[in-house]
Amino acid sequence: MSDSQNQISGSQRPSTGGVRGRRIIIAGGGTGGHIFPAVAIANALRKFEPTIEILFVGAKGKMEMEKVPQAGYKIEGLDIAGFNRSSLIKNIGLPLKLLKSFWQVRKIIGTFKPDAVIGVGGYSSFPVLRYAQTQGIATFIHEANSFAGKANMMLGKNATKIFVASDGMEKFFPANKILVTGNPVRQSIVNNTISRKEGIEFFELDPAKKTVFVTGGSLGAKGINEAIDAGIDQFTRNNVQLIWQTGKLYAEKASARAVENRNIWANSFIMQMEYAYAAADVVVSRAGAMSVAELCVARKPVVFVPFPFAAEDHQTANAQNLVNKQAGLMIKDSEAKEKLVPTVIALARDEQQQDMLRENIGKLAITDADNIVAKEILRLI
Repeated sequence: MSDSQNQISGSQRPSTGGVRGRRIIIAGGGTGGHIFPAVAIANALRKFEPTIEILFVGAKGKMEMEKVPQAGYKIEGLDIAGFNRSSLIKNIGLPLKLLKSFWQVRKIIGTFKPDAVIGVGGYSSFPVLRYAQTQGIATFIHEANSFAGKANMMLGKNATKIFVASDGMEKFFPANKILVTGNPVRQSIVNNTISRKEGIEFFELDPAKKTVFVTGGSLGAKGINEAIDAGIDQFTRNNVQLIWQTGKLYAEKASARAVENRNIWANSFIMQMEYAYAAADVVVSRAGAMSVAELCVARKPVVFVPFPFAAEDHQTANAQNLVNKQAGLMIKDSEAKEKLVPTVIALARDEQQQDMLRENIGKLAITDADNIVAKEILRLI
């Protein structure tokens, strides 16, 4: 996330010769799947219009509060939380938090005076776009998944334009507002020229061994981590090594595994994902929209393990779409402990199947979604 380094804030706005640059708020976050495309769109906007002023709005305590400033942008945090599906009692304070967030949004929008607001998903995007719509400010939605979220569906009726990743989204949004763009992918991955050898050396592994990159997304994945841990000895027996992004909750346990096994590199988070993609012969991944988009661009043979509790089970729909095109394999989270490691090792040993999956997933790659979104927004505001 080093594509953009120059922070734009109220005290560090670029000189415009006395003319106020256009201002845009980008709202949302919660996971890398929302944050990374948001930053890609911001970078594209600034590339086409260097005087533009961009402010992010996210949820306090969530990863956007750390990752967005690292990308060189200012962010304001809201006191808001999402609906907790596993514990209804934890939702008691939600109405109060939502009300408080609207007051915060009112102040942010009143001070920054944006020409447009872009929502990229995550519960912090709803109050920002909803308030902007009541004020007659142009609003744009980027819906990354093949099954739209309820908040985006509610906001879509009054949105200026809705950018979607795939066809068939008319069942969720007004057809005349939809533009199929694909999902924005980080430029560090689109323009990746790192060789497999360089990627392997970055993780201090052996270039002679097949390498599996395991990622549960930016927050980690319990089902994937437990399945990999349970089958760790099978990797060693088959001379296969691991790059293992665990998320914070499993990092300590995985690091202990790495200490006792030189075939394993483990960490909670990988900032330079381009090295991991370059090193990998096979990838194990959740099937969030952004993970899928990046894997298509990276052209990697992948075994998807969809997160089973994603809204409307959209991750399974995302993965199944690729499986139907012979562009990926899929293992259910509930079957991961028994089937994941044997499936991954079999794929790592089958170069013919790897070649087929690599070719088919590469056909689905979209590398300029960020530019398409940025140009359309600038045209309409």
